[in-house]
Amino acid sequence: MTVYSLKTLRTLALHTQRLANSQPPAPTADAIYQVVEDIGCVQIDTLQMVHRSQYLAIWSRLGTYNTHDFDDLIFDPTQRRLFEYWLHAACIIPLNQYRYRIPTMQTFGERNGVQRWLAQQDHAELMKQVYARIEQEGALRSSDFDYKGPKRDSWWDWKPAKRALEILFDQGDLMISNRIKFQRSYDLRERVLPAWVDTTAPTLEETRCRLLEQSARALGVAAPNQIPNYTHMPITPARPIVQELVNEGILHEIKGELSNGSTTTLLVHCDNLPVLQQAADGVITAERTTFLSPFDSLFWANKRDQQLWNFRQTLEAYKPAPIREWGYFCLPILHKDRLIGRFDPKLERRAGILRLKALHLEPDIDLTDEMVADISIAMQDFMRFHKAKELVIEQSNPPAFAKRLLQQMTSIEA
Repeated sequence: MTVYSLKTLRTLALHTQRLANSQPPAPTADAIYQVVEDIGCVQIDTLQMVHRSQYLAIWSRLGTYNTHDFDDLIFDPTQRRLFEYWLHAACIIPLNQYRYRIPTMQTFGERNGVQRWLAQQDHAELMKQVYARIEQEGALRSSDFDYKGPKRDSWWDWKPAKRALEILFDQGDLMISNRIKFQRSYDLRERVLPAWVDTTAPTLEETRCRLLEQSARALGVAAPNQIPNYTHMPITPARPIVQELVNEGILHEIKGELSNGSTTTLLVHCDNLPVLQQAADGVITAERTTFLSPFDSLFWANKRDQQLWNFRQTLEAYKPAPIREWGYFCLPILHKDRLIGRFDPKLERRAGILRLKALHLEPDIDLTDEMVADISIAMQDFMRFHKAKELVIEQSNPPAFAKRLLQQMTSIEA
């Protein structure tokens, strides 16, 4: 059996994640939608040291674009092709996948935590009242519901109306019609969901099969137990379905080289076999230099970052500052087919300053002129995307990394 090189596997994975092309298409609304369609979904997160993660995921693949075009695909009734719901986590998902979220919606209300909450006080009646208000008044936010109870201690300790809104959303009775200053606006499903969307509920087995196939396509190449990670599916029920897909010839076993030099069995979707061969033949290469959100879908397969790139992706925002190794919200740096470093950014919006609190080069990476030039071009576009006019680097490891990057950017500007 052919043993595919590490470079080939990286190229395939980056290609299917839309991260290989150094000259992506123009960032139109259609191009933005196609990115989400190809990778399956884009994770939402609240952290905003720079643009929020969902916007970064699109920038990483297309470069500077108009974020309103992305929002319109989710929230404009005349353009809506995407919606918010749970998949890998809270995600932006193509509406052509809506029906495969229905089994989750149908079973959500049966969960023990929901049942316990509904059994408390007048929560079941509150659910009816919240729904009735939205039915009568139109889309509402959590802030539109008064709360006069005791002070809540933690960010997850929602007021009862907010919990009711979230349960109604999770059950599919409500959808997110808009976000105002990132606050969700909830409206009735029938007023948000376009009429063309297929609402035929599949079986749980059909759903899992569909999601595992979709995950395998988007990942490009992965170990059997990594494919369910992509949509946060439990491994135990996924394992026999993955094996069945192998038996049917939908998933193909290959031998591949890992970053530690070992060889292992990996899976490739049959649709990606031509791409695998093109990567092996050098017809397809990974040429893009870009920066990735710590929530990027490239990292959803558990430990694949270490297996293919010898890179440990980690988010340290929730660690106490003294024990952080890299920084609060580090963005990995992709250069061609390698993850070569990371930086911890903070956008000072009023001053127009992009501040890198730390810039790190991986220990096994040699800093070449070509690499610095490519990173500087990506950094200029990153600043353009954030409307930043000045770059400040507080700390660099090694110090030469920051010095050469700043020099290169100055020479390009001149």
